[in-house]
Amino acid sequence: DFGETRRGWLGVRIQDVTPDVAEAMALGSTAGALVTDVPPGPALEADMRAGDVVIEFDGAPVANTRDLVRRVGDAPVGKKVPVVVMREGVRTTLSVTLGRRETAEAGTAPEAEQPEAPALEREVLGMTLRRPTDEDRAALGIGPDASGLVVIAVDETSEAFAKGLRTGDLLAEAGQQALAAPDELALRIDEARAAGRKSILLLIRRAGDPRFVALGID
Repeated sequence: DFGETRRGWLGVRIQDVTPDVAEAMALGSTAGALVTDVPPGPALEADMRAGDVVIEFDGAPVANTRDLVRRVGDAPVGKKVPVVVMREGVRTTLSVTLGRRETAEAGTAPEAEQPEAPALEREVLGMTLRRPTDEDRAALGIGPDASGLVVIAVDETSEAFAKGLRTGDLLAEAGQQALAAPDELALRIDEARAAGRKSILLLIRRAGDPRFVALGID
């Protein structure tokens, strides 16, 4: 129609919902696409958030990430579509005006100033964690606006190690809540236990790339 390709663009990073992630999020099934990051773009403008699970796109259910990517790419650029997400157990409908993938820019947002917090180490779930120091941020390429805890050691016999967590990873969220101190992770685990959960959902960033991992808390 246009003499060039024009693919729809939602503007999110996503991953499939695994059974352990579904349990940690109290989802009824593994259907849908789990949003891991929402950079500037159409989804952010529609208030989509990391941790949302996209279960419907433009009136039809979403099976998995491949299904969502295909259908977004096939959708007309500029079309306003309803996107249904599960957010903390509640169905929420967002109205997203799709952009064009070919012209989407991968620019980064300006970095905000953030005071340096003192380092405080703690071992939780087989990981030794601390607030990132200036040296950590420089060595790992962590921007001053990136919050979370740096993994400085991982017990090789732990589930965390088995699921791919490594020294240098940034633990950004636990139970879909931001982390600023190691004690907060222990608190999120206590809250998950009190809610009857067998695992807790963690948002991990490695070299800027996000992914969710569910770890058992028994």
